[in-house]
Amino acid sequence: MTTPRHEDFIIEARWMVPIEPAGIILENHAIFIQKGRIADIFAIDIGRARHPDMARVQLPHHVLMPGLVNTHAHTAMSLLRGIADDLPLMRWLREAIWPRESKHVSDSFVYEGTLLGGAEMLRGGITCVNDLYFYPDASARAYDALGMRAQVGMTVIDFPTPYASDVDDYLRKGLAARDAWVDSSRIGFFFAPHAPYTVSDASLERIRDLAEQLDANIHIHLHETANEISDAIQRDGIRPLARLQALGLLGPNLSIAHAVHMTDNELRTLADARVGVAHNPTSNMKLASGIAPVARMVATGIHVGLGTDGAASNNRLDMFQEMRHAALLAKVSTGDAAVLPAHQVLRMATLDGAHILGLQDQIGSIEIGKFADLCAISVNNAFHQPYFDPASHLIYVVGREEVTDVWVDGIRRVQDGTLLHPHNKELMRISGMWQNSLKA
Repeated sequence: MTTPRHEDFIIEARWMVPIEPAGIILENHAIFIQKGRIADIFAIDIGRARHPDMARVQLPHHVLMPGLVNTHAHTAMSLLRGIADDLPLMRWLREAIWPRESKHVSDSFVYEGTLLGGAEMLRGGITCVNDLYFYPDASARAYDALGMRAQVGMTVIDFPTPYASDVDDYLRKGLAARDAWVDSSRIGFFFAPHAPYTVSDASLERIRDLAEQLDANIHIHLHETANEISDAIQRDGIRPLARLQALGLLGPNLSIAHAVHMTDNELRTLADARVGVAHNPTSNMKLASGIAPVARMVATGIHVGLGTDGAASNNRLDMFQEMRHAALLAKVSTGDAAVLPAHQVLRMATLDGAHILGLQDQIGSIEIGKFADLCAISVNNAFHQPYFDPASHLIYVVGREEVTDVWVDGIRRVQDGTLLHPHNKELMRISGMWQNSLKA
């Protein structure tokens, strides 16, 4: 594990979106960062008087905001980007993805795929990711090398893969990886049963009990497609959410990905149980899975975060794209242009995402005492003008290409639009090598 080197310094920004308090923009403000955390927030002139000799980063044409939180990703699948487009979910999995995974997935595949995808995310302002895939220790090593914050899934499926032979093997390997990273301040672990259609009742009950014993979170794909639900009713006699409820899995330590096809009663069930939802608008569109009822979720009191899903079904790990798609899909699907305004979507991509991961007291907003996970976006471009509302611009105008600087734990990871580690040549080597292998 890498040992971070913290330095005390000040970031001065033309605009700041702190997320909390909600709905406000701070102009000409600064953050004092000390030992990797936010120690103070003040007007720029006050900061200069108070700390005249302190090292400072000046962002005169930028918006500074919390680092983005990606609540659902399969990052190593960056190596499968574009390998199987224009297919519905189950054909995509059975005909294109699962056969290639059975042949190619390994420790090195996951490490290098996660390094590639993690670098893409970090360059685009994503500082924390909830990632579930095989070989969790390889994922953790890649995030540690990048200096990112990550929650890594201990995947469980009821059939063998190159990673594990059975449920016991999945759990044993996942828990061993968790134990190896127990002292990390940036890398955490959660249980990741793939989906109700790939995990039995007995396995889900084991995961429920282990999660309770270890005070760990659970994250699962749920109600992603209409076919998933109709197949479940035919097979089990009940809808997948009702099955999880009967097994005692619903609670604040559970979050679900997608939740596209939900009744009003099911949304109330999620809200009452304080279950969070990872909304993946681009992946849902690309696989024609449907439009999740996010406006109703929010109105019901459910915490909703945003996710990219994997690059094999998106094909970008781009939270600016997810924010824009989330806002626009909610408006067009409800016929209400007022739903999911810009500040609310920014909150979904930061503090609400952190809440789903149980990290709301550590990241997701610019508040004193929290980790200095931050990103800066430049609006010093004629094509971004005129400029009236920073929150509106972040959702509807700029993209990840305008991210100039990123900090995790107060350590700079992107500077002036350049990822500081690893070098682009290394990433190109990784992608080229695996492209040749996967083609063959």
